Amino acid sequence: MTDSKPSLPGRISLAFGTFFAILGNAELALRVRRLRAGASEADVPASEPAPAEAAPVNPLREVAPDAALQLLALLQREARLIDFVEEDIAAYSDADIGAAARLVHDGCRKALSEHFSLEPVRTENEGDRISLPAGFDAAAIRLSGNVVGQPPFTGQLTHRGWRVTETRLPSLSQSHDSAIIAPAEVEL
Repeated sequence: MTDSKPSLPGRISLAFGTFFAILGNAELALRVRRLRAGASEADVPASEPAPAEAAPVNPLREVAPDAALQLLALLQREARLIDFVEEDIAAYSDADIGAAARLVHDGCRKALSEHFSLEPVRTENEGDRISLPAGFDAAAIRLSGNVVGQPPFTGQLTHRGWRVTETRLPSLSQSHDSAIIAPAEVEL
């Protein structure tokens, strides 16, 4: 079977699905990190050999793209996000781009606040020094810099992170085609 390059909607679906798969699977995250660092696919093993006493790794689960596509449609409807990103902005002035970005920002913010409740993962201020005890939630906190040794770790909080506490996506009919992010418009 020959692989063809995925279309833009296919790449968006793949990106959202991969994002959530990486959040749920540390082994996959490691393999993606190695690929992004320049390792060839042949250099990245399909899986690391597990020590005999290691706990079983959570298997990957198939992620349906419908919710990701629905979010993308909401961002398009409220902020014209896809129109903005797909526009060739090379010919526009920085002032024109800034004005358009402000509209996109306002629309994205409206869509997020209408459909999600968000809170920071960490309550401290960015720039504060914090300590992470042994057993900290590695899915909620990403270490960077010179990571050596075992916890507790002490470092500077560079980003508080975000956690969704509530999701309010509209229900979809069975016949709804999630791949249509925005229908074509024809004025008569």
